[in-house]
Formats: sequence, C-alpha cells, structure tokens
Amino acid sequence: MDIVLLIKAAIMGLVEGLTEFLPISSTGHLILAGALLGFDDEKAKVFDIAIQTGAIFAVILVYWQKIRDTVVALPTEKQAQRFALNVAIAFFPAVILGLLFGKAIKANLFTPVVVASTFIIGGFIILWAERRQEKNPAVARIQDVDAMTAMDALKVGLVQCLAMIPGTSRSGATIIGGMLLGLSRKAATDFSFYLAIPTLIGAGAYSLYKERGLLSMADVPMFTVGLVVSFFSAWLCIRWLLRYIANHSFVGFAYYRIVFGIVVLATAWTGTVTWAA
Repeated sequence: MDIVLLIKAAIMGLVEGLTEFLPISSTGHLILAGALLGFDDEKAKVFDIAIQTGAIFAVILVYWQKIRDTVVALPTEKQAQRFALNVAIAFFPAVILGLLFGKAIKANLFTPVVVASTFIIGGFIILWAERRQEKNPAVARIQDVDAMTAMDALKVGLVQCLAMIPGTSRSGATIIGGMLLGLSRKAATDFSFYLAIPTLIGAGAYSLYKERGLLSMADVPMFTVGLVVSFFSAWLCIRWLLRYIANHSFVGFAYYRIVFGIVVLATAWTGTVTWAA
C-alpha cells in the first residue's frame, strides 16, 4: 500500500469536499492541487470526477427530508412532480453538451492558466450579480425552489453548462446564474444543491465506466480514501454555507477568486511555481 498516494488522495478529497459547493470551482482547485502534488495523470483525472460522488452523498444527507418527501409524494402530488421535472429539465443540457464537447474541453482547457483566468472573470460576475440584487431586491422574484417554472429550470440548466470550462464553478454558475435569472440567493443555492445530485453522480459514473481500462482493484484504497474524506468535508461545508448565506452575500468568494487567480497567473508567468499542464 502506497501511503504517500493515500495522503495525496486524502488531500484531494479534502479539496473536493470544501470547494464543490462553494462558488469557487472545485475542478479548478483540484487541477491546481493536482499540479502541485504531481497527481495529474489520466487516472488522477478519473479520480477527481469520481470523488465528487462522496460530496453528493453529503448533499443527500443534508437535504434528506426534502428528497424523501418528494419521492414519497411523486406518484400523487403535482408539486412534487413539478419539482422533480424541473431538476430533470435543468440536468438535461449538461448531458447533451457534456457528451458533445467534454473530451475536447478536457484536452484543451484543463490547465492552471485557464483555471486562473476563469477564477478572475467569475469573481467579477459574482460582484455584478450581488450588486444588482442589492440595488434592486425586487429582481429576486423566486424565493423558493417550489415556485420555479420549467423555463426557470431550463435557464439554470443552460447556465450550468458554463461550468464545463474549468475554473468557472458548477455551484457558482448555477447559484449566481440563478440569481441573475430572478432567484433569491437561498432559492438559487438550494436548487444548485438539488441539481448537483444527478449531475455529479452521472458524471462520476460515466467517467468510471469510460475509463475503466485504467483502473484495477489496487486503486480501491485510493478511491475509498478520497470518497470518505470528500463526504465528511462536504457535509461540514454545506452545513456552514447554508448558515452563512442567511446573513451574508457571496462577495467574499468573489474577492477570493480574483486574488487567487491573480496569484496563480503571477506565479506562472514569473516561474515562481511550475504549474503542470
């Protein structure tokens, strides 16, 4: 058993869990962390996607009551049916575009410089969205996910596709995109979490199946450590975030993205840090 490899897996799991549901891009942070740790070969890329499943189990745990109530009421209640349909509608665009362009994006855009650049751009978009809603609170016409229409869900699903560009952040795209489309901060965050369940489970299962030739039973300990660490760190992060947004905006995350992106670009250009492609 390679202890160093397991430590790297634990670090990557921690990075995944702490960043997956914040608007700061888990994929971007995993690319940067993998570059620093020398954990960035083809198998590592499969690992990065697979351990998202651990973070999703944390979402299911935190939102278990809503998920359970929806499943139980699905055969008879229109509200439950509409909610489930909205999640499915929002999920669909990512499936189509992911199948069409996922391979090309991974081959050309999964680099630290691209990640840093999208960090910065995303930070300014967050600032814009927050100031827009602060100046005119009435733009937040949807206060609860149950009030969303199918068209609202489709728009959020299309915005989620922007997260295929590493560094954009799936959570950031859906939360901030949702706010720009008329959802309140709380409604956008909740729907982002619900949408993450099929999106990330689907991505993880597809990646494992597609790249199964790279894997063997010897990889089980590495994947297990990553999944467990990502689950517990994501569970803590989700609980904290839901308390945080009750009284705070996402402005702090915007400044973090901008500063962090500038640091990565500066260290890359000066040669202070050798970021692997």
